[in-house]
Amino acid sequence: MTSQQHRNRGRWKRPALAAGAALTVVVTAAGAAPGAGAAQAATPGKPKLKLIAASNSVTLDRWEGEPGVYLDLGTYVTVDNAPLEFKVTRKSYKDPIVAKQVFRHDGTTTTKALPTGLVKDFSGLPGFLEVSVKDANGSEVAKSKGNFCPNNASGRLRPDAPATSHYPESCPTNPFTLGSVWGVEKGWASNSSTVDYDKPVDLPVGEYTAKVSVAKKYRDLFGIPNDSPTIKVTVRKPSESGGVGRGMTAHQGGAHGSAHGSAHGSAQGMAHHYGPRGADEPTPGALSHALEDRGLAHHLGDGRGHTDGSRIAAALRPNSARPTGRAGVPANVPKPDLRSLPAWDIAITDGEDGDVPGKDYLAFSANVWNAGPAPLVVDGFRKPGADLMDAYQYFYDANGKQIGYTPTGTMEWDPRIGHEHWHFTDFASYRLLSEDKTREVRSGKEAFCLANTDAVDYTVKNANWKPYNTVLSTACGEQNSISVREVLDVGSGDTYTQYRPGQSFDITDLPNGTYYIQVIANPEKRLQETNLNNNVALRKVILSGEPGKRTVQVPPHDLINAP
Repeated sequence: MTSQQHRNRGRWKRPALAAGAALTVVVTAAGAAPGAGAAQAATPGKPKLKLIAASNSVTLDRWEGEPGVYLDLGTYVTVDNAPLEFKVTRKSYKDPIVAKQVFRHDGTTTTKALPTGLVKDFSGLPGFLEVSVKDANGSEVAKSKGNFCPNNASGRLRPDAPATSHYPESCPTNPFTLGSVWGVEKGWASNSSTVDYDKPVDLPVGEYTAKVSVAKKYRDLFGIPNDSPTIKVTVRKPSESGGVGRGMTAHQGGAHGSAHGSAHGSAQGMAHHYGPRGADEPTPGALSHALEDRGLAHHLGDGRGHTDGSRIAAALRPNSARPTGRAGVPANVPKPDLRSLPAWDIAITDGEDGDVPGKDYLAFSANVWNAGPAPLVVDGFRKPGADLMDAYQYFYDANGKQIGYTPTGTMEWDPRIGHEHWHFTDFASYRLLSEDKTREVRSGKEAFCLANTDAVDYTVKNANWKPYNTVLSTACGEQNSISVREVLDVGSGDTYTQYRPGQSFDITDLPNGTYYIQVIANPEKRLQETNLNNNVALRKVILSGEPGKRTVQVPPHDLINAP
């Protein structure tokens, strides 16, 4: 995918809020007509699900030079009588994923395991939606199956439904995710359309009919009526090219590259790599339509029957002045627990993005996450005229009251294009170790702007399902900032890719053989944590080939085959 393709993504999609706003009318009309399937009995605590289409027709634009269109058909799964909720976990990377449906009723919580092997990753229920597209002659011209992420763009069905949803806004796609929560509030509907921007559907300009249904195994499992909405599809060629759709920026939400400069990079045409968690843009489909189209949600706080962790999350606004009085960390105060994920998205590059031509570089993605039970909160305070800030880590009690602080290094202003924000200098470091782990090559990346790019484990204690600072526009400050607050919330991690000059490993003169990419959280141990013994992760790589034509083999990490 090119930079221009990514910028065009905004014009390919209808805003999710617009679709959600139509739901009330559509559902009212649908409710007046008999359904195709058998009526569901209302069992206390058990959700009633139904597949609907928000509109009887959709218009899809096929842009000049693009290989096809994207089947965002505006179909939704409605939820009533009780929330639809799932808890998806794995004990370790050696263990398979286990998915359980959660039922809540009158203060009692019960769970029911989904069939073994049904859920294979954390992106949603696989093969949930079946789509058949026929042309004007009745011939089937496209057929697909799509995952269903319950956390996708949602909307209320009626005025008395909960005003906000406390569930996360996307299903994680990081290969090393450990735990996730999926859910749809009672009286809400979740977008069931799956749009894979790497796989457009080759439909010429014309008229089509799409038939959408839920796969039988899910109808049987959840008691969903056998309804199959039919949608008229018009594929047109736009009369004029356009930029990003109204109300959207060229880049909203998601992962950031090693420079954390997504807005700058895409705007100036500097982005170049689009692997899992690409250098400057999120992997297509990595973020839900809700996060991409609707923007970011604020903390919702705790409510009856659930805890999303924001009760103890610190505000993102930095303190008005640097702390005074004696620094100290009270005994038994909640602290963060920083942990490293094994590297992934590993590749050989040569001379990209300003690297020295003729050299070979080993690039990769890495993530440090917070297992809690408290957020990592770091404030930087600037001395007038200086390009350094003094950094302090803050601590809070269970009620969110600040009860301590400690100095913890510095923040530095990075003026380079694609950066242009404040970097915290003591968060992580990367090394390439020899097979016997005695020799190393250091990555040039040593300073970071913190953001909650990935939901690594939302099942840990005090996990915040709706962190605010998921993109750089909500963190890291400006050149004229006098203070900055950077937060890594509980359950979330911060992904950096190593596709910037000086930040990947220079392997030009390294002999072929086996090496290990080492990701270290809190390398100088200046940050206060609950556990300092889980800060290092290793990923095995095997280098081969000749200078200028080097290759890398990445063996699976236990059950995770994500090179």
